[in-house]
Amino acid sequence: MTRLQERKLYDVSAPNASTGIINGQSSNVLNWDDTRFSWAYPLYKNMLANFWTPFEINMSNDVKQYESLSSTEKEAFNKIIGLLAFLDSIQTDYSMHVARYLTDSSLSALMTVLSFQEVVHNQSYSYVLSSVTDKNKQDEIFEYWKSDPVLRERNDFIAKGYEAFTKNPTSQTFMESIVYDVILEGLNFYSGFSFFYNLARNQKMVSTSTMINYINRDEQLHVHLFTNIFKEMLRENPELNTAANHQFVRETFVKAAELEINWARYLFKEPIEGINLTDLEDYIKFMANKRVNELGIERPFDGHRKNPMRWIKVYEDVNGGKTDFFEQKSRQYTKVGADNGFDDL
Repeated sequence: MTRLQERKLYDVSAPNASTGIINGQSSNVLNWDDTRFSWAYPLYKNMLANFWTPFEINMSNDVKQYESLSSTEKEAFNKIIGLLAFLDSIQTDYSMHVARYLTDSSLSALMTVLSFQEVVHNQSYSYVLSSVTDKNKQDEIFEYWKSDPVLRERNDFIAKGYEAFTKNPTSQTFMESIVYDVILEGLNFYSGFSFFYNLARNQKMVSTSTMINYINRDEQLHVHLFTNIFKEMLRENPELNTAANHQFVRETFVKAAELEINWARYLFKEPIEGINLTDLEDYIKFMANKRVNELGIERPFDGHRKNPMRWIKVYEDVNGGKTDFFEQKSRQYTKVGADNGFDDL
């Protein structure tokens, strides 16, 4: 395995456009008109266009509705917020580690923007909880990840994958960590997001759903960034593009989907209106197939090419830029049917 070298602060003998995605040469001077990857600058502009802060969202209606949620809904709401806070916290730190080893200055810049967005996401969870609960309950929710065994198992799965890279940064561990990243940002978030979107389509906690929608939009771009890095890594380093590593991707996603399904069964052991557990399990496998396909690898699950939760597409998509809470009434207060459009593989 090739040991990764940290990007130099500057290098007068190297070109501005890097010679390699890792262990290459680069002056480390960023000129967006002189970069190796044609997709880097458009992605940067899209990430900037997504800029938002939690304070833009009026939580007053959610404050009133929170206490009227069923006990099952409230427990799921709290535990999912606690889960998302953990994931975005370690994601912030992981992405900064990644930035140190990306030779290309444009990719390092993208990773810096990504890290900032993860901080905003994490702060948004605090904003939601401080709006609907007291400080003691907020502290309790942020401690869930330490003691809840089901939550701990799925979180440790990701964290250990990240730690293998941060403790021993090689081309192999870096490649593997990207797989865990795409699981975190492209799979682990999505069953949690579906819960909040289901609340919104039942006219509950719409402001929280709006915030989740903004986070969802950011995460879609983050997945796009990391899948592009993964494919460039395999192209530039053919020793990584092996059958064994392809199998690693598939097996890791299968395990991640199993953990996600176990978490969903545990979280929704009491029925919640609008969430069909079988559909949710199929949705998790569909998303796993979608992400593995985006990595350029053969999908791990037979079938599962269509989204079984078609209604969710309306909530995942935000077109035409940000809109405020009141402008989103037509989207969020209308019951969504099964035929409003969805992505197939």
